[in-house]
Amino acid sequence: MVRDPYAVEEEPSVEEVLDILADDDARTIIQTLHEPMTAKELQERCDIPESTLYRKLDRLTEAGLLHQQTRIRRDGRHTSEYVPAFSEVMILRDGETGEFTVELTKPRKRADERLAELWSEVSKEL
Repeated sequence: MVRDPYAVEEEPSVEEVLDILADDDARTIIQTLHEPMTAKELQERCDIPESTLYRKLDRLTEAGLLHQQTRIRRDGRHTSEYVPAFSEVMILRDGETGEFTVELTKPRKRADERLAELWSEVSKEL
């Protein structure tokens, strides 16, 4: 069954976000993503070894900080590309309990991005 790419997902934990953002390579990847980019494009711009880059991309994607989508090509050789899954990260402290939480502000998606996400989910089912 195809996953709804717009379904509300649980926010990552405070510890997870802080741990990831403490990683220089992870921050470099996020800072470099001004537009959708493939792993190869990121590797060239970030100067991170390929195996390290893929580990960081997996970790960022699993934490909900990056979104992996399909770049659709006319020749049929589609590829994965990455986009930030947030425009802001806020660490909030509850005034009564003192507990910290994370809140991600999600960017509004363009029509082509929504189509690419939908295609990514459909192609996973094929």
